[in-house]
Amino acid sequence: MTRDVSISGGHLLLRCLLAQDARVAFGVPGESYLDVLDAMHEHRADFSFVGARHEGGAAFMAEAFAKLTGRPGICFVTRGPGASNAAIGIHAARQASTPLILFVGQIATVDRGREAFQEIDYRAYFGGVAKWVTEIDHVDRIAEIVARAFSVALSGRPGPVVVALPEDVLSARTTAAPAAATPIAEPAPARETVNAMAALLADAQRPLLLVGGGGWQRASRDPLRAFAERHRLPVVATFRCNDLFDNASPSYVGEAGVAMRGHVRELITDADLILAVGIRFGEMTTDAYRLLSPPQARQRLVHMHPDAGELGKIYQAALAAQVGVNAAAKALGELDLGQSWDDWCAGARARFEASLECPPQPGDLDMGRVCAWLREHLAGDAIITNGAGNFATWPGKYLTYVDERRLLAPQSGAMGYGLPAAVAAKSVYPERCVVCFAGDGDLQMNMAELGTAMQIDARPIVLVVNNQMYGTIRMHQEKHYPARVSGTDIVNPDFVAIAGAYGMHAERIERTDDFAAAFARAVSSPTGALLELMVDPEALTPEQTVSGLRDAAGGDAS
Repeated sequence: MTRDVSISGGHLLLRCLLAQDARVAFGVPGESYLDVLDAMHEHRADFSFVGARHEGGAAFMAEAFAKLTGRPGICFVTRGPGASNAAIGIHAARQASTPLILFVGQIATVDRGREAFQEIDYRAYFGGVAKWVTEIDHVDRIAEIVARAFSVALSGRPGPVVVALPEDVLSARTTAAPAAATPIAEPAPARETVNAMAALLADAQRPLLLVGGGGWQRASRDPLRAFAERHRLPVVATFRCNDLFDNASPSYVGEAGVAMRGHVRELITDADLILAVGIRFGEMTTDAYRLLSPPQARQRLVHMHPDAGELGKIYQAALAAQVGVNAAAKALGELDLGQSWDDWCAGARARFEASLECPPQPGDLDMGRVCAWLREHLAGDAIITNGAGNFATWPGKYLTYVDERRLLAPQSGAMGYGLPAAVAAKSVYPERCVVCFAGDGDLQMNMAELGTAMQIDARPIVLVVNNQMYGTIRMHQEKHYPARVSGTDIVNPDFVAIAGAYGMHAERIERTDDFAAAFARAVSSPTGALLELMVDPEALTPEQTVSGLRDAAGGDAS
C-alpha cells in the first residue's frame, strides 16, 4: 500500500511562509481560512498568530512590523468584510512604500461570479492600491505564488501584495514543496551616474539632500550621514520619515510634511539642486506641488529611486537613476567632492533647532513643555507611534529622533494607526520603550486593540491628547467657516477607566508639572500605561487657537 505524503493547501501555505523566514502574522481568524489556522496550530512552536480585534488594526500592525524589521508584514483576514476592513492597512503600506502581504480568505472556486456569500473580486477591489493582487486557483501553485508575493513586496518600490485563498484550494491535497527564499539585490548606480551626480553637486551653490521612502536598512544611515557631514550638506526627511537620518547630526535640518516649518519650505524653494533619494515627491513633501512646479522644477533635480516607474512620474530631473536606497547610500558614503557648504548648512541647522522651541500653550497642560521634557528623557532606542490629527504635530515636530529612536506614523494620514503600531512594536521589541501618541478621536478608531496588547502582553505607553474634538477638521472649520462648528465636537468616555479594564496603569494628567512623575510611573509599570493629557480645546495647533482664527476671519460668525 502506498503511503499518502500529500498535505493540504493550507498546511503547504504555512510551510511556504516558514521557508520565506516569516515567523509571525497578524490578523483576525475567519472560517474561510480554517485550514491555515490548523497549520498554525501544528507549527505553533515556530510561527505565532497575533489575533487583533479588528482587521484594520491587524493590517496596521503588519505594516508597522514591516517598517521595524524590513521584512514583509504578514496579515490574514477573512473574505468580504474582513478584507474590506483591512483595506486601510493596504493603503497605508502603499503610501509608505512598506512591504506587506495580505492573505484573504475567498469563496470556493466553483461559486465564483454568483455573488456568493461575502464574495468580492479582489483584483478589482484592491487593484488600484496594491502592487499586485492575485487569487490562487490551484493547490499546486501555492508555493509559486507565495514566493512571488514576497519578491514583489520587496523589490523595486516596496509595497503591499494581496493574495486571495479560495477555501477549496486550501483544503485540497498536494505533494508540492515550498520554494526557497530568493535574495533580492538592489540596483546600484553605474560609475557614469555617480560621476554625473558629483558634477552636478560640485556646480551647486545651495544643494539639499532629501531622503525618504521605504526599503532602508539600519546600516545605510551611517554612510549617508558621513557623506552629508563631510560636505556640510543639509538633509531634510520627507513626510513622517524623521527617523531616517539621525536628528542629532549637524546636517539634519527638519521634515518636509504636514505643517511644514517655514525654514524647510524656504530651503526647498531656495535650493538650486535637490538630491532626492528614495522619495516619490508626494503632495505633503512638495506642499501640494507648489515648492517644485511640475513637470520641470526650477531647482535642478537628481532623483535616485529603486523603481523606474517613479522616475519622471511627476518631475523631469537633470539626472534620474534607478538605484536602490541602500546602494545609493553606500555610493554616497564613498564619494568625496572636496568641498562643503558650511554657511548654507549651519544656517538651516540653527533654524531647525530654533523650531523645537514651542510658544506657550493655553491651559494648564502645555504640550510644548511636555515634548521638551520627553526630548531630554526618552530612551535613545524609544519607538514613537502616532495616528492622524493635529496632535501628531507633537511627535512629528517637537520630538527628535536620535540614536536608535524610531517613528512609526501613517504617511496615508490614517487615523487609528498609532495604537496598533505600538502593539506591534512592543511585540517585536518588548525590552524597548514604546510610546503611542493618540488624539481622543484617533484613539477611538482602534481602541479595542488594547485587548490585543493585554492578550499578548505587548503593552505600550499611550499618551491620549484629549481636546474633546476632531482638532484638524475644527481647525479648517474655523479658518473657512469661523464659529460655525458642526460635527467636530466629541463626547468622550472615561479613558482611564477603560484602560484600567484592560489591566493597564492609567492616570489623567491636567497640569504640566504632573507629567514627568506620571510618565516615570508609566515607564515602570509592567502592564503598560495610558496617560490622558487634558489639553485646552482653545489650542488647535502649537501656533493657532480658536479665538485667533476667528479674529483673523473678522470676528464671530453667525
